[in-house]
Amino acid sequence: MIRFRNHIRKHLKARKENSRTKMSNTHIIAVPFPAQGHVIPLMELSQCLVNHGFTVTFVNTEYNHKRVVNALADESQFTDRIHLVSLPDGLEPWEDRNELGQLCEAIQRIMPGKLEELIEKINEGKGDKVTCVIADESSGWALEVAEKQNIRRVAFWPAAAALLALQFSIPKLIHEGIINDDGTVPRSQIMQLAPNMPTMKTADFVWACIGDLTTQKIVFQVMVRNNKTVKLAEWIVCNSAYELELAAFAMAPEMLPIGPLLASSRLGNSAGYFWPQDSTCLQWLDQQPACSVIYVAFGSFTVFDRTQFQELALALELSQRPFLWVVRPDITDKRSDPYPEGYQDRVASRGLMVGWAPQQKVLAHPSIACFLSHCGWNSTMEGVSNGVPFLCWPYFADQFLNESYICDVWKVGLKFNKNESGIIPQEEINKKVEQLLGDENFKVRASKLKEMAMTNTKEGGQSHRIFKNFIEWMKA
Repeated sequence: MIRFRNHIRKHLKARKENSRTKMSNTHIIAVPFPAQGHVIPLMELSQCLVNHGFTVTFVNTEYNHKRVVNALADESQFTDRIHLVSLPDGLEPWEDRNELGQLCEAIQRIMPGKLEELIEKINEGKGDKVTCVIADESSGWALEVAEKQNIRRVAFWPAAAALLALQFSIPKLIHEGIINDDGTVPRSQIMQLAPNMPTMKTADFVWACIGDLTTQKIVFQVMVRNNKTVKLAEWIVCNSAYELELAAFAMAPEMLPIGPLLASSRLGNSAGYFWPQDSTCLQWLDQQPACSVIYVAFGSFTVFDRTQFQELALALELSQRPFLWVVRPDITDKRSDPYPEGYQDRVASRGLMVGWAPQQKVLAHPSIACFLSHCGWNSTMEGVSNGVPFLCWPYFADQFLNESYICDVWKVGLKFNKNESGIIPQEEINKKVEQLLGDENFKVRASKLKEMAMTNTKEGGQSHRIFKNFIEWMKA
C-alpha cells in the first residue's frame, strides 16, 4: 500500500511540475487493441472520462468500427463528447482478423502513420486539440506516436495485472531458461511468478497458446516490444482491483488499478460490442426462479468443433436446469445446424439460445445460478462483481491464467477435465454443474469476492482514489 501511495505522489508531483499550457478542454484519443475483449473495457473507461467532462475520440480499426456502430442500440450516446472514428488496419477486407500474427504485423506497418495524420487533422481543426493518448498496452505503437507529438501518454491494461507482470518478467524467464529467446517453451512445467499468484503451465503462457508457431513468435515479439514502449507512459492504469491481485501489484507497483470498470457502477449502458445484443433474454430471465439458470457464454473468439458443441448441448439438456446459452453465429466451424437432431424442440421449455447477450445485465439478474465461461478477463470481472460462481472453460491466451485465479486463488469456480480425445464429455459437464451448485460454499465465497471487488470502486476505495487522482492529473 505504501508503494502505491508513493506512485500516486510521484504522478501528482509530475503534474505540478508539468509546464504544458492548460487547455480549455482535455481531448483524449483512445486506442484499443482490435479485439472484443480490449475494445469493451477501454470504451468503458472512455465513458467514465466523458462523464468527467473530457472529450474522447475513440479509434477502432475500420473493420471493428463498422461492427461496433452496427451493434449500437443507441448511437445518440456517442454524438456529444465521444467520437467514434476508424483507421485502416493494413489488411484487405477479406483477410481473417482472427489471424493475430498477421494482424499485428499489418497494424505496425500502417496504423502509426494513420494515427499521426488523425492527430494532425484534429489539431488543425476548430475543436479542442489532442492533449492525451490512452493506448491499450498491447498497442504500444500509439504511445510512440504520442511521444513523437509531445502529447501525454497513458497505457491502459484491460486484463489481469498478473498477465502484465508475466510480460514484464520475460527477460527473467529467458535468463532462467524457462522460455527461449523467441518465446518458445523448451519443456512444459508448472510455475508461479510469486507466492499467492496463480499457477501457470508454461505451455499455456499467453503467447504460447495462440494460433500456430509463427503466430506465437510474432505475438511474443510484440509483447517484448511493448515492454519497451510502455516505459513511455506516464501512467499505467489497469482494469483490476488491488485486493483481487495483491501479489501481482506487489510485483509491479507501477500498475495502478482503477477497476472493475463496469457500466453498472456508473448506472449506464455498456458499449463496444461486435454483435447486436438480444435483450429479450432479460424478460425470459424474469420468468425463471431465483438462482436457477446456468448462463453459458464463451466470448468473441472461442470456436467449437461439432462433437464438442453437441456434448455441451446434451449436457445442458441432461442437467434438467434452465439455461441461457450465447451461441455466436461463428461459434462452430460448420455451416450446417450444429445442434443434435430435435434438440431445440426438446429444450424449448427451459433453454434459450441467443446470438449475443447484454452480459453485465444478465449476470446481475437474480435468476442466474452460475456462469459457464471461457474466462476472458471482462467476463471474469463481470462474474466476480455480481457474486456469481464459475464453471471454467478457457480457450486460449490469458484465459488459463484467469481460470487459475477463479479456481485456485479465489476458489469461486471449478475446472473441467478432458477425456483422452481432448473432449469435455457431457457427463463431466453435468457432474461439475451438480458439484458447483450443490456446494453453498462457492456462492458464499463468490459473495465475499463481490463485496471486495465492488468496495474498491466506491468512495474511499482504492480504485476510486486512484481514478480520482488520475482525473486530477488529466485536468492539470
